[in-house]
Amino acid sequence: MDDLKLTIETLPEEDRKELATFIRRQKKKKTRKDLELYKLLLQQKSYTSEQLIQLLYPEEPNAVAYYALRKRLQRHLTDFILLKRMEEDITAASPINGLLSLANYLFDVRIDRLAWAQLRKAEKLAQANEQYGLLNTVYNLQIEKADNEFADPLEQIIEKRNQNKLIADEDERANIASSIINLRLRAVRKQGSGMHFDRIIQEVLRTYDLSEAISQRPSLLYKLMSIARSAILARKDFLSFEPYIISKYKEAEQGHGFKKAHQYYKISLLYMIAHVLYRNKKFEQSVHYLQQLHACMATEGKSHAALFMPRYTFLMVANQVFLNRNDDAIKLMEHLLGNNKINLSTKDQLTAQLGLSFNYFAGGAYSKANRLLLSIKRSDKWCEEKMGREWVLKKKLGELILQYELGNEDLVQNKLRALERAYKDLWDEPMYRNVKHYLELIRLLLEHPEQVSKPAFVQLVDNTLEFTTFKQTDLAAMSFYAWLKSKMLQKPYYDVLMELTKSAYEEQAQSDSL
Repeated sequence: MDDLKLTIETLPEEDRKELATFIRRQKKKKTRKDLELYKLLLQQKSYTSEQLIQLLYPEEPNAVAYYALRKRLQRHLTDFILLKRMEEDITAASPINGLLSLANYLFDVRIDRLAWAQLRKAEKLAQANEQYGLLNTVYNLQIEKADNEFADPLEQIIEKRNQNKLIADEDERANIASSIINLRLRAVRKQGSGMHFDRIIQEVLRTYDLSEAISQRPSLLYKLMSIARSAILARKDFLSFEPYIISKYKEAEQGHGFKKAHQYYKISLLYMIAHVLYRNKKFEQSVHYLQQLHACMATEGKSHAALFMPRYTFLMVANQVFLNRNDDAIKLMEHLLGNNKINLSTKDQLTAQLGLSFNYFAGGAYSKANRLLLSIKRSDKWCEEKMGREWVLKKKLGELILQYELGNEDLVQNKLRALERAYKDLWDEPMYRNVKHYLELIRLLLEHPEQVSKPAFVQLVDNTLEFTTFKQTDLAAMSFYAWLKSKMLQKPYYDVLMELTKSAYEEQAQSDSL
């Protein structure tokens, strides 16, 4: 495949439009071949180089001009991505690099006084944001330009550089340790053996003399918890991760605390804790940590609110649903979707729409839920590229049971057959076995509705769906199971979901007391 096309296709839709405008920023020519090439590469069809040359130069094909054009478009793309990265940078690395570039320019044009002023600004910014690698670059440039009337004393610069080098070396060791931990956790995950992530992490930290640094450096703690969380998400082993991350967070908070420059890491860690508590069905505790997260976004972490507000809302809404506060959940999600001040990404927009459709469904507003799902005017293939195959599967399962509630049995049959065909390659995998059986039970429900409340059907469901305990059952799976059980009990869906949630909570409380 064309590598340039492949790179362009990774851009979100809004960025593709911005890139076209970016290419047009140089208005020297009325017709721009680079823009023509860009539009051709955006098309769904993949063209060969020969076809592109013919389309761009129909009168006289010119391969040399074409490859020069590709290089120009590649430069536009590189510059555009660089600028976007600078805009989205939360680490202050981009402004520090900008100050360094400006200082170098000012030294080149012999305005040394201003150059040194920029270097001091870069030093202060790097120190405040713990950018120790870049701070090392700042000090090295200061040392290089020390033979200058505006420079600081050389001995003072060297002393600061040497002290900073120790911390920068610690960062390098932390990067090595993080990569080793990541590899070991992935290996354990593949082998299917016990996930003793705390033991693996501590062993590597001791090897690289980083045990003390973790509680003192929020950025390192965040990096390690992110790696461990990735392993946990893949294994869905949330129960063992919960006490570990909470204890590490409290150690950092009670030890050195979180400075203003650490707010991104603090908010991220609070979100991880709230999420694992939610997955472990400890909804009130999850809400408690989300409230702390919200307080951070309203004060010192205000600059991160745009990034975290959607995540906060989605998780708060999910908790409210299982706390029997679905009406509050609907208001929260509607506010997020209707808030013009928050620019939702494509992923967040789709997540919000699917989530709100579930909230409407839980409240019995089936037509409202259906209209919202129909407003997602995108193909399954497009959604799969953006959100992943599992998200599309959940969406299609939701549509299936929604159409059942709307009384569209023919449509349910069609969707059922389409689902079984589209995902047949997954049915033999252990984690999707329940989904396959669930679809088979819905088919029985459609063909023999009179049997659904009979003891034989109830027994069939218990024998078919593989649940150990509701404490260990995934919340999405529990939600789908609740709908099937509501048909067996002939009770409202949300009432049954709340009963199952109460059962899981009591099971959890009994387990904790042992």
